Amino acid sequence: MVTITKTPAPDDGPVSEKTFFGHPRGLATLFLTEMWERFSFYGMRALLPLYLIAGGPAAAAGSQGNGLAMSESTTLAITSLYMALVYLPCMVGGWLGDRLWGPRRTVIVAGCVIVAGHLLLAVPGLPPFFAGLALVAIGSGLLKANISTMVGHLYQGPDDPRRDGGFTIFYMGINLGGLLAPLIIGTIGQQVSWHLGFALAAAGMALGLVQFVVGTRHLGGGRDVVPEPVGRAELRTVLRTSGLWLAAAAVVSTALVLSGHFTMDMALAALALAGIAIPVVVLVRIKRDKDLDAGEQSRMSAYVWFFVAAAVFWMIYDQGASTMAVFGAKNTSGELFGFGFPSSWLQSANPVFIMALGPVFAWVWLWLARRRQEPTTTVKFAMGLWLIGVSFLVFVVPMAMSGGGAEVSPMWLVSIYLIQTIGELCLSPVGLSVTTKMAPLKYASQTMGIWFLAVTAGDSVASLLVLSGVKLGTTPVVGVEGALAVLAGLVLFLQRKRVESLGAGPAGPGRSSAPGSGGMATGVS
Repeated sequence: MVTITKTPAPDDGPVSEKTFFGHPRGLATLFLTEMWERFSFYGMRALLPLYLIAGGPAAAAGSQGNGLAMSESTTLAITSLYMALVYLPCMVGGWLGDRLWGPRRTVIVAGCVIVAGHLLLAVPGLPPFFAGLALVAIGSGLLKANISTMVGHLYQGPDDPRRDGGFTIFYMGINLGGLLAPLIIGTIGQQVSWHLGFALAAAGMALGLVQFVVGTRHLGGGRDVVPEPVGRAELRTVLRTSGLWLAAAAVVSTALVLSGHFTMDMALAALALAGIAIPVVVLVRIKRDKDLDAGEQSRMSAYVWFFVAAAVFWMIYDQGASTMAVFGAKNTSGELFGFGFPSSWLQSANPVFIMALGPVFAWVWLWLARRRQEPTTTVKFAMGLWLIGVSFLVFVVPMAMSGGGAEVSPMWLVSIYLIQTIGELCLSPVGLSVTTKMAPLKYASQTMGIWFLAVTAGDSVASLLVLSGVKLGTTPVVGVEGALAVLAGLVLFLQRKRVESLGAGPAGPGRSSAPGSGGMATGVS
């Protein structure tokens, strides 16, 4: 429920006198925009693996047909790769907002691209399907980088006491959209028409875009500010370089198609390799920058540990929308306490747990901090890895129980999502916090983009594993993944002194001298 009250606005804040739960009125606009964007994204994501296998041998018995009838391995590869590519454009979106268009125009362009993508998904056929996926991924990446920046612009600098609370409210918008999407879009798509479900996702984003444009006057003067406008010469260089890369990709693709050697797996593998190579190249480029002082270099060395840990975490976590979603459709009873529901509803479990447990975790960290007992960032990351590993070790049990074709209770998946959510709350908000603390001043915005690229790297690894013949949806592989994540958490815990020592380099202006702890913040959602 939106509560609008009349209070005097800060002298240098937004012009509007109205507030949203005591926060700048523009927060309501951004809250609703992000809620509708996540509604469209998570609704489409809930349908994606089910639509890919529908009508094929891997589909659940009695499920709706009219899908793409792909194999389970291809379905898992495409879903993992799609999740990887969603976060890849975040750095491009940040660059467009900071250097070329400004945040507001970039969000409007991104919203239009997302709507177009969902509308293409609503059109039957393979070509519009892949074109739609590409547009939704590009638009989501462009929007995500800028809308979070606009939330920060609503407040009077980093010391505004309302700032953390504002991001918490914004975070609730993300999860509210993620909660409603599978219940509405998932039900319509899975039980009535896949393409109608995708069309509903387009309608959701369109609603978010309309209210963003209508409410843009509440966003203050920063909505159109280009912090560091790109010069003509630099813009020409960027366009020329981008054009050359695109032309090279087009030439190679055309040659492969004409020679008869082009396959879907080849295209997926190339994109997955790019999803791993790009984060590595960006990290290496920053690490080798001679303009960074010794303290910044040391903190970046520590940050590599956190990046790798996050990539391992997201590689398993995001299989909740692929491996676990397919298992839920094929091997769970679809009934709880006598109430039947479509398997896509299980995707709402994580947002429910986030909204319920997020404030609890924020309070627990503060309570422990007051007693000087709060775990360090490194220990929290290790806890996140342990929990995501344990979740897959638990997943082995229902997989083994369903080996003979038997159906298991959906509570198994709900329990696994609960464990994963607790792991997410140990790692994701804390990761955002440590990124802002350890980023070199020269690369403050780009380092935040690198944090999102950890998702890209992890999901790309999962996609490559499938393409190389590893069957992610089998009991032995799930068990090995869980054990390796637990082992990775143990290694990080044992190396915590070294990591914390690297992170405690000489602090620059506005920096913490060591990896700190994060409270409630917007996670990778």
